[in-house]
Amino acid sequence: MEFDLATAVSEYGFPIIAAMGMGYFIYFIWKWVTETIDPVLGETMGTLIKLVDRIRMLDNDMIRLNSKLNMVLEYREQIDRDKQDDANNQSSTAIEETPTPEPLKKRTKR
Repeated sequence: MEFDLATAVSEYGFPIIAAMGMGYFIYFIWKWVTETIDPVLGETMGTLIKLVDRIRMLDNDMIRLNSKLNMVLEYREQIDRDKQDDANNQSSTAIEETPTPEPLKKRTKR
C-alpha cells in the first residue's frame, strides 16, 4: 500500500491531513527537545550555578579588599596628620626656645 497525499486529501479532506501533519510535527519537536536539549540544559544549569558561586566569592573578596584599602588609607592619613602636627609642634617649640635678641640700646654721644 502506497501513501499518496492527493488521494488522502481527497478522501479525508485537507483539514484532517493538515491536523495529522501538525500532530507529527509537534511530536517530532517534543521528542527532539526532551532527548537533545534537556540534557544540555541540565549540564548548562550546573555550569551556571558554579559561575554564580564564583562571582559571589569574587564580590565578597572585592568588598573585603575595599574595606582593607579604606582602612589603610585612613591609617596613612592619620599618620600624615600626626607627622604634620609633630613638625608644627617642633617648629613652634624651636621658635619659643630661640632666645629673642635684646633690644638695641640707644647710642650715646661721645
